[in-house]
Amino acid sequence: MKALILVAAGVMLLSPTFCQSGMENDVRTLAEPTLPIKTFRGDPFDSFEDFPLSAIEGWTGTTTTVKIKCPEESVSNLRVNNATMGYLSSSLSTRLIPAIYILVFAVGTPANVVTLWMLFFRTRSISMTIFYTSLAIADFLFCVTLPFKIAYHLNGNNWIFGEVMCRATTVIFYGNMYCSILLLACISISRYLAIIHPFTYRALPKRTYAFVTCGLVWAMVFLYMLPFLILKQEYYLVQQDITTCHDVHNTCESSSPFQLYYFISLAFFGFLIPFVVIIYCYTAIIRRLNTYDDRWLCYVKVQLLVCLHDHSS
Repeated sequence: MKALILVAAGVMLLSPTFCQSGMENDVRTLAEPTLPIKTFRGDPFDSFEDFPLSAIEGWTGTTTTVKIKCPEESVSNLRVNNATMGYLSSSLSTRLIPAIYILVFAVGTPANVVTLWMLFFRTRSISMTIFYTSLAIADFLFCVTLPFKIAYHLNGNNWIFGEVMCRATTVIFYGNMYCSILLLACISISRYLAIIHPFTYRALPKRTYAFVTCGLVWAMVFLYMLPFLILKQEYYLVQQDITTCHDVHNTCESSSPFQLYYFISLAFFGFLIPFVVIIYCYTAIIRRLNTYDDRWLCYVKVQLLVCLHDHSS
């Protein structure tokens, strides 16, 4: 189940941090190709002033360059370049991605319902149940948003559910990834303490630790997703006559230094640090278990020698 979710997220999301590379100033070339990344930039409609080519001394090229004028008021209509339009109308965006989402929804929804039922009625370890329940709830919320994403992509990337639902879907969709990896990091720490430091783990108030940790994770993820909840996510594309949800952002709003630092910190604290923690914990656990295997082998050899000695005597 988690593998299917990661595949879908990987196809859908190439970190928005990469959106900050290129177009760093307010002058760009329309003929310049754009990488087919998940989140694109759009420019406010009727917000361009053409530079006369004759005004550029020594100009020999044929590319038209424009200057973006950022309006003071919020805009809802954007226009995008050909590469963005190509992605939004491609079979990758309108066929492959929704097909993966349908598979994830069909498998993940009943699987998480069964998992939650077993966690509530069949498990005895309260502390681990709290962690796994939080993980299952995050995955279930992710699955609940998938029908909206499926309808959006099958409809040619045309969002019909409104701005509020777009923001909620975006927050749950991406929040699930960060919530999952943080919870997996907490589970790995708990297992690390149980195996590497068993006496310390035994002295911990496990239920309180699990409740507090899960609460902090959910609060942290909410803070992570707050910009997605505040900023406008729904834009109307003039050329294609469609309304996108999170796929296209206003160039004037997405060029701020805050968003660059935000996405970098999101990748660092939301993925890199938990990933390192998980790798370290399970590496230490594997090494300790291998040590136990070696000790058990020595114990068996000693017991065998003792038995042979007693038998011979």
